[in-house]
Amino acid sequence: MRAAVLHEIGQEKLDVHDDVEAVGFGPGKVRVRVRATGLCHSDLSAMSGVLPQPAPFVPGHEGAGEILEVGDGVRGLKPGDRVVICWLPACGACPACKRGQTQLCLAGFMNAGTPNFRRTAGDVFGFAGTGTFAEEVVVDAGCAVPIPEDVPFDIAALIGCGVTTGLGAALNTADVQAGSSVAVIGCGGVGISAVQGARLKGAAEIVAVDPVASRRDAALRFGATKAVSPDELADAKQQVTGGEGFDYVFEVVGKSATARTAYEHTRRGGTLVVVGAGALDDFLQLNMFELFFDEKRILPSMYGGGDVLRSYERAIALWRAGRIDLAGLITHRVPLAEINEALDQMRTGTALRTCIEI
Repeated sequence: MRAAVLHEIGQEKLDVHDDVEAVGFGPGKVRVRVRATGLCHSDLSAMSGVLPQPAPFVPGHEGAGEILEVGDGVRGLKPGDRVVICWLPACGACPACKRGQTQLCLAGFMNAGTPNFRRTAGDVFGFAGTGTFAEEVVVDAGCAVPIPEDVPFDIAALIGCGVTTGLGAALNTADVQAGSSVAVIGCGGVGISAVQGARLKGAAEIVAVDPVASRRDAALRFGATKAVSPDELADAKQQVTGGEGFDYVFEVVGKSATARTAYEHTRRGGTLVVVGAGALDDFLQLNMFELFFDEKRILPSMYGGGDVLRSYERAIALWRAGRIDLAGLITHRVPLAEINEALDQMRTGTALRTCIEI
């Protein structure tokens, strides 16, 4: 089968091979035919080494498809079922799951260290234990979440990561209050989803911040009340909040410099929500006096900060009701053979989300 492979960390392009085999099928596993997958910035971060990931590997973790085969012991799934790939499944038994913090379950991360592809040259890993830039993938049954027949594969793929992450940051982690002021720094697919979440919660002012003009324009279409470049953020803070700072600031870039900027533009007593996934060696510096004196809440948001399965169901319900726009997030489409074009679209910021059709 075909799959896009990164051979060494740091390479900027993927090689599409047709001699890749999905391996590991057996009890508790399912084999999925991938139909659509989104390109998330985390895929680029894994390719560059910002996020730890063994190589060689098949990127992709935001996918949807249909079940081809189920292993012994699998319940509730059968061949032909339409599913979204969940890269962070909950085991249901660990301390985090028992506390109801299923987004902090580490079971899914354990899968990242086990190869689930093979070529004649040797084993190949799947990013985040999945690897959806492939025609087929073998995953734990818990990673395959059934979706209704009326949800297209491309929409389902977005719900598998970016939409759940951005919406959840606003709805679950921040619990944005009606009438509040919000700034979202970084307006790709995840940031735009955070904008939509803030709008759903009734935020009065939503300022979208991004260096790319097309993304700023898009943010306005999705519910932002103002869109500015990073060097215009200070003026927006003055105009919208009288210089006090925003009630909520979402950092959706994953860099300490951006998080520091977000902190400085959050009002005293306000909330900074860290959504972007950053590097292990990138440290955010805050002094102990400002932490005490400003009483700003700093809330990291992992995969939307809530139960993943409930978040999927909520996103589908909101999409069906026309309360959120998911189709509009897909600005580009490419076949798997042109995956490097999708990488360029992400790097330049010309795409909110590129759908790779497999």
